[in-house]
Amino acid sequence: MLAITSSRADGVAEVSIDYTRCIGCQQCVSVCKGAPLYWENDQVAVDQTRGFGCFGCGHCMAVCPQDCISVTGRGMSSEDVVQLPDANPAEYNQLFHLMQKRRSIRHFTDQEVSSEVIEQILAAAVTAPIGVPPSEVSVSVFAGRDRVKQFTGDLIAQVRSSKWLFSTPMRGLMRIFMGKAVYRSFISFVPALFTTLDQKDQQGEDWLFYQAPLVMVFHASSFGEPVDADIAATYAVLAAESLGLGSCMIGSVAPLLKNSRQLKEKYGIPAANKVGLTVIFGYPAVNYRRALLRSFADVKFV
Repeated sequence: MLAITSSRADGVAEVSIDYTRCIGCQQCVSVCKGAPLYWENDQVAVDQTRGFGCFGCGHCMAVCPQDCISVTGRGMSSEDVVQLPDANPAEYNQLFHLMQKRRSIRHFTDQEVSSEVIEQILAAAVTAPIGVPPSEVSVSVFAGRDRVKQFTGDLIAQVRSSKWLFSTPMRGLMRIFMGKAVYRSFISFVPALFTTLDQKDQQGEDWLFYQAPLVMVFHASSFGEPVDADIAATYAVLAAESLGLGSCMIGSVAPLLKNSRQLKEKYGIPAANKVGLTVIFGYPAVNYRRALLRSFADVKFV
């Protein structure tokens, strides 16, 4: 058995089958990619030494027409199964228009975001696909302008203390270890960004979080896929749009937190966690009447 280790679980999840209700459709076997479920002697059998063993994806519970399978462990239980509606909850055009309407919002009204709306955003974000369950993604929520302002101040202080990175000796050193594109950004955009954030803060303006009433930092342990936190952040953005909020992804927070063990400790972010996207939320102060078309750099059918 090759149980998949994570920061939240060790070993395999347990699979129980109520054979008095099982009709032998084998749908659970067909979706079991960890491989502990298989068909033998005209019934579903469980062998945790096969493949990876049960890593708790829950697909067998979700697909079973008789609701006769229970998975427990690795953050999963039978209570996590939710009945889905028969109808498609969102047609393609509805989803497309929601995505098309979304813009990066940096100008907000004075209205705070209620705890109920925050919970709705988190409930949607946690449905984001992950590499292997259980999810390694964590979210640090800064709710209310007072908390956001404190966090902003700490990050701006980190900006000021990091300016030595752009000294001539450090530029020469970084050029050795960075790729060409990353280095060009490091010596051009990043110094300009740091200078602007510092100057605007001294003028009483917030150009990091734009005085947003809600900030969420998505981060994940080293056991998870690096992109999992960013996928969850994207789901949060779409959920916020459906709730009438505006949002904006802020990429500059990750390197600031990466280089500050003190800030990670202060805000309860595990030192080993990789910080992904930070998202700001609030009610838009302006109404965008038109969408702007975008394009990929390239699309090839191979």
